[in-house]
Amino acid sequence: MSKQAEKIMAAVFLASALTSILAVALICVFLLAQGIPAMGKIGFFSFLLGREWSPADVPPAFGILPMIAGSLYVTAGAVLLGVPVGILTAVFLARVCPKKIYRMIRPGIELMAGIPSVVYGFFGMMTIVPLFRNSILSASILLGIMILPTVVALAESSLRAVPENYYEGALALGAGHYRSVFHVVLPAAKSGVFASAVLGIGRAIGETMAVIMVAGNQPRMPVSLFRGVRTLTANIVIEMGYAAELHREALIATGVVLFVFILIINISLFLFNRGIKR
Repeated sequence: MSKQAEKIMAAVFLASALTSILAVALICVFLLAQGIPAMGKIGFFSFLLGREWSPADVPPAFGILPMIAGSLYVTAGAVLLGVPVGILTAVFLARVCPKKIYRMIRPGIELMAGIPSVVYGFFGMMTIVPLFRNSILSASILLGIMILPTVVALAESSLRAVPENYYEGALALGAGHYRSVFHVVLPAAKSGVFASAVLGIGRAIGETMAVIMVAGNQPRMPVSLFRGVRTLTANIVIEMGYAAELHREALIATGVVLFVFILIINISLFLFNRGIKR
């Protein structure tokens, strides 16, 4: 019976894995089938490098370079603000925080992960936008806050997975507590810490609702941290409800660019992480 149960569970696991692969494959096929023809109609370089997005004009213009730049600016700002804070918070929770305080802080961080994006957006509208207007900086600050739970959770788990004898050995050699943590424990957990940063990037670049509410949604090239921009995801959500024909196809093509963009980032970071491990 145990062998039969193992075979059944193996088949279930295989079916689950194949289902996941099939779902990703279907998404790729749909995006490419719907988006590539639109790029051909608009012109590949006109679509990717065009600086004007005006579907209502005659003839219409579908250039997504401002949205690509806006996504890069907002994501980079969120990572620069959120990842260091998240990693330092994880170090505090794993190696410094007293247990009584830990029992209060950890549930709060977990609660942050369950807050809907639209609630973060309202928070940003009421607290961040009055200070920095609808701008790149407002979106970066808000996204930096939103990626904290992801970065903190994975980085803390990686730090706690480091064998305790690493830390004790550093102390035995004369290093102090903080020197042992930052020069021995943290480097030993670098793979998991780096993975937390990658997940944070994925969360930031894929966020939509909160960005729409604070970024300004202006399809123009970024010129200042205090000016509004529109991201790729925001562009799709804002206009898909009323888009038709070539306009709709151009929005799907925008999804193709976003998909390829995320794929390139993940592959690059994966290769970089392999280099770190070696």
